Amino acid sequence: MTSSLLVVGSVALDSVETPFGKADDVLGGSANYFAASASHQTPVQLVGVVGSDYPIAKLEPLAKRGVDMSGLEHAEGESFRWRGRYRHDLNSAETLETRLGVFSHFRPKLPEQFKSAKYVFLANIDPRLQLEVLSQIAAPKLVACDTMNFWIESRRADLLALIERVDLITLNDGEARQLTEQANLVQAARWILARGPKTVLIKKGEHGAFMFTKDSVFYAPAYPLESVFDPTGAGDSFAGGFMGYLARTDDLSEANLRRAVIMGSAMGSFVVEGFSITRLLEITRADIDRRVADFHRLVSFDQALPA
Repeated sequence: MTSSLLVVGSVALDSVETPFGKADDVLGGSANYFAASASHQTPVQLVGVVGSDYPIAKLEPLAKRGVDMSGLEHAEGESFRWRGRYRHDLNSAETLETRLGVFSHFRPKLPEQFKSAKYVFLANIDPRLQLEVLSQIAAPKLVACDTMNFWIESRRADLLALIERVDLITLNDGEARQLTEQANLVQAARWILARGPKTVLIKKGEHGAFMFTKDSVFYAPAYPLESVFDPTGAGDSFAGGFMGYLARTDDLSEANLRRAVIMGSAMGSFVVEGFSITRLLEITRADIDRRVADFHRLVSFDQALPA
């Protein structure tokens, strides 16, 4: 039985340059990427803010996919804009410009019907705002959060307070090391698990992702793509696939969490094949099923050893 899935994050306009081309003023922001990915699995409730200059019509394909935009605030002023460049190392972006606009005054307000969400993803925003969102939700079954180096450095105390209250955190390997001051990722994950979350997802870009729990470690490789056009939003698309699958199946067993990691990896592999959320709007359930099957073949092997 499908459960409600809520995302709170940024709804932005991105301008991106990569070695393979460029795109200006395209849909960006953590909430957009997450929703475009998760909506292949389950309806999504989105909370964010846009300015008076935002091309709202561009969000219509998401609404048609079952993304409830009634939590999207419309404010006077400029929308959040990010401009970045990737060189041949596609694992890291060079930020050329960030204009927060109305996002700098964002105070998430959940519509009444969103407050009963069972699955919640607190995308990469100020941890104080993530905590405010948590205080508005009645009885979530699973709360996951994301963060970034800026908040780890500038809002460490608030972030640690948030971590105590979430079930799962997703972050990349650099952020895990920065947060925990541990060079080893296994030790970093143990440090985080000791502070509240039951599950830690550590993303390693083109090198896949680790899922750590108290009793286990699971690793999913990255899908071997011939062409990567734009890595922007890969982490949020991963999170959308992961959380969307959990909300659709409503099963938090170890085995299902592992399946969710593979679904997240599959969705992250699709989004990088084009700019913005373009590929996520093009793919079908059959495309997703084929890629998940490819993942299964990628990691399967016969355990029997010669005598």
